[in-house]
Amino acid sequence: MLIVILLAPIVFRRLHIPHIIGLIVAGMLIGQHGLNLLERDASFELFGQVGIYYIMVLAGLEMDMGSFRRHGRVGAGFGVLTIGIPFVCGFVVAYWLLHYTVTASLVISCLLASHTLVTYPIVGRYGLSKHPSVVYGIIATAMASFAALLILAIVVQTHRGLGGWMHWMLFVVGIVVYVAAVAYSFPKVSRWFLRRNEDPVTQYIFVLMMVFLSAFFASCVGLEGLLGAFLAGLVLNRTIPHGGPLMGRLEFVGNALFVPYFLIGVGMIIDVRVVLSDVSTLWLCAVIIVSAIASKWVAALVMQKLTDGQSSERQMMFGLTNSHAAGALAIVMIATEPDLNLMDTQVLNATVLLILVSCILSSLATSAAARQLMLQTSELERNRGSYHGKCLTALAYPQTVDNLTQLSMMIRNPRIGDSLMGLAISMDDDPNDAMRAQGQQNLEKAREIAAAADVKMSTMSRVSSNVASAIVHTMREVDAGEVILGLHETEDGRLAGELGVVTKSILSSTHREVILVRLLMPPGTVRRIVVAVPPRAEYEVGFYKWMEHVCRIAEQTGQPMRIHATGDTGQYIQEFMQEHHPLLRHEVIAEKGMGALLVRLPSEVNPDHLLVLVTSRKGFISHTAAMNTLPSVIARSFSNTSVMLIYPDQYGDPQESLSVFAPNGQTVTQRQMLFEKWLDKAFSRYPVES
Repeated sequence: MLIVILLAPIVFRRLHIPHIIGLIVAGMLIGQHGLNLLERDASFELFGQVGIYYIMVLAGLEMDMGSFRRHGRVGAGFGVLTIGIPFVCGFVVAYWLLHYTVTASLVISCLLASHTLVTYPIVGRYGLSKHPSVVYGIIATAMASFAALLILAIVVQTHRGLGGWMHWMLFVVGIVVYVAAVAYSFPKVSRWFLRRNEDPVTQYIFVLMMVFLSAFFASCVGLEGLLGAFLAGLVLNRTIPHGGPLMGRLEFVGNALFVPYFLIGVGMIIDVRVVLSDVSTLWLCAVIIVSAIASKWVAALVMQKLTDGQSSERQMMFGLTNSHAAGALAIVMIATEPDLNLMDTQVLNATVLLILVSCILSSLATSAAARQLMLQTSELERNRGSYHGKCLTALAYPQTVDNLTQLSMMIRNPRIGDSLMGLAISMDDDPNDAMRAQGQQNLEKAREIAAAADVKMSTMSRVSSNVASAIVHTMREVDAGEVILGLHETEDGRLAGELGVVTKSILSSTHREVILVRLLMPPGTVRRIVVAVPPRAEYEVGFYKWMEHVCRIAEQTGQPMRIHATGDTGQYIQEFMQEHHPLLRHEVIAEKGMGALLVRLPSEVNPDHLLVLVTSRKGFISHTAAMNTLPSVIARSFSNTSVMLIYPDQYGDPQESLSVFAPNGQTVTQRQMLFEKWLDKAFSRYPVES
């Protein structure tokens, strides 16, 4: 099996054929209907079921909840189309063309209406999980699976004579109670567990246990387990950061083992010789396959016309919703049970062949659509984002390495490779090199955390007589755009209430962004991000840069933002959010000043929130006297809260990479643009003559 999982994608990739097709064809070759090298025993059933659960839970985990809310109604409309059109087409073909009974025709209609996200791993590799057409396909898949299996359950129960009103009332109540219980309890339990257990193996086993529990509870109320796995992915979405190490482990294990097992198991079912040996079976297969594929394509075409989409979007929706696998197998296996006998074995053979043809077409369509969408959505300037060199993280204490590394992975620009760097500093008068050895251990741990999320992290160990100068020199040598440090604490672990000597020296020696952090929990488990912005913050050169960093944290955690700012500053923030991050949940609250805000904030910020305080260096336009007391305010009022204190980029080093396009197409720096806005605002108070 491992040889097949290894070689099949390599061989078919050289033939420019999606690896999913390679695994299915490999299953046909090694199975009992091919070379008979392996028998499809209980291990394939178990691992294959885990594989389809994995596909569904990854679809839920990787879905951007902002996109889900924004495109939910449109996606539901596509779900109605991709269920209704195949269902009607299947019933017409089965009843009038193939002359099946009404009950058997309804089962065939459910079979054509259902589909499985077999090709979703292709979407994940191209990083298109947030694209509207992909969101439409995921929502439609959940609706189609639920509707098809629900209709099948009604048909089966009615056929058995168990369709009383009490039975259906209990069925509906069970579904409502199940969904409410999972949606309410799973996020709370997951946050509580992940905050108290940092071991990666323990976290992985816990998430897998929650997925299987949800699938088991779904089967208890009469639903299919794959729907429970998808629901678990949705409710755990905001608990597991998209680019974090835990998400990387989940994707790695699933794509390396369980999903290939499922695809190979599907291929082992297919017996092409049985289909080709009987003319009537061949005719039945042709009718069902053409009806299924054509009806799904028509649904995608209608959706494209209704939304004024492009052909690549239609192709993506068709690729995601055309593949029939787990749902179709479940339906046909239930319908062919001896006690039901709703249809003959010819439909079973036709369904197996439909799985092969639909998966091949879906793989080709999804791969082609993903490449076209990537070319359309990739823009050079957008890919650069707010590029300012590496994100440098100073790692001094073992207990802070995990949280600081995860935070730096959220802040970095994911579109730029090699943008993350860890730094450990030891003193040159350390007699036993204990500090250097501890620093090396910290860097090794940080590299392992980053590697688990498939992120490259450079590291550097320096020996110096001055910690601040070593950090500043490293920033200049590697062109670091920002540095992440820990807030100054006393020996007993309490906040000192003032900036440390090292921090003060760094702030006076560099004009790049400095982020001081104290995290009491993993950044991926926070419930809300509260941002306090001082007046005139929009006039600092690093205004949009720190805004982008905070938005990246919100995107990775999936949590809402509450931004407190004065009227003019809040207007600039609102414009930035609408232009660059329209899907993020946020609210901008108008404030009169920082003093009154700092007095009120302790009652609004909870221990599971992340408080972001934006400040400024002395002598710059947004600096006020109240900012000098921020460290003592944090120690006094926010000692039980995770806090980020941001000193943004300010006038000093050239910031030409922080650029935007002016209306006439010319490139201007943010500093020049903000200065011109400030001049316009200042001179607008006076008559033109003056």
